[in-house]
Amino acid sequence: MVHDILRKYGIRGGYHDQHFLIDERVLDRIVEAANIKPDETILEIGAGIGNLTERLIEKAAHVIAIERDTELVDVLKDRLGHSEKLTIIHADVLDVDFPPFDKVVSNLPYSISSEITFKLFKYDFKLGILMYQYEFAQRLVAHANSEDYSRLSVNANYFADTSIIMKIPRGAFSPPPEVLSAVVEIKPRPADFEVLDEKYFLDFVTAVFGQRRKKMRNSIIRNKQLLGIEDMKEFIHELPQKMLDKRPENLGPEQFAELANMMFTHKQK
Repeated sequence: MVHDILRKYGIRGGYHDQHFLIDERVLDRIVEAANIKPDETILEIGAGIGNLTERLIEKAAHVIAIERDTELVDVLKDRLGHSEKLTIIHADVLDVDFPPFDKVVSNLPYSISSEITFKLFKYDFKLGILMYQYEFAQRLVAHANSEDYSRLSVNANYFADTSIIMKIPRGAFSPPPEVLSAVVEIKPRPADFEVLDEKYFLDFVTAVFGQRRKKMRNSIIRNKQLLGIEDMKEFIHELPQKMLDKRPENLGPEQFAELANMMFTHKQK
């Protein structure tokens, strides 16, 4: 069926570097994982030719599909535009404000996965079922002391619980991409640790992971201007020394928060 759609609209593999999810079983499993209720509004980012959109419409009260490409928007309108349950937004996802939604279910554009994910965290929603490049997904869900643990892991942990719920083979797409993919379940929730200033915390994590092989002490000192603390060489002796002797990959999110809070308080003085 999906192959027929590609042929009907003359869309060939590799169209604008896009890889269309065509495996019916994978599409069904993604929708099943979202556990969509009849009264829920679903946001889909990068709707493409509507393979996932079609299934979302069957389950949800309303679907908001965002697609940037003009030709693909035309396909969506021709295939599914008759449905009163569908709103198509022709825009770049990073430039548009999202209407209210309950859940987000999407095969995301891999090149801007991070930007989209953290934009989503600015909104109030129940659940995300999102497809990423597998390596990105591993970093997103990683825990301290693991090889994939990164600033992405820490910052995502501040906003939500994340877990990989399925790996997707290359053959599930047309054309098959060079990379593996994975679907991640994202459950937003309040952080279980205190952060005095969210932006300062996120910037601090990003700064120290820029030098992840250095000990925290050296990384913090080298970023004193970015962190806004000119007397860092003196003030650093007031920070927990055991944490400073570790590398970023060895600290848990709550420990990053503790350090960031102390520095932010000192900066405010």
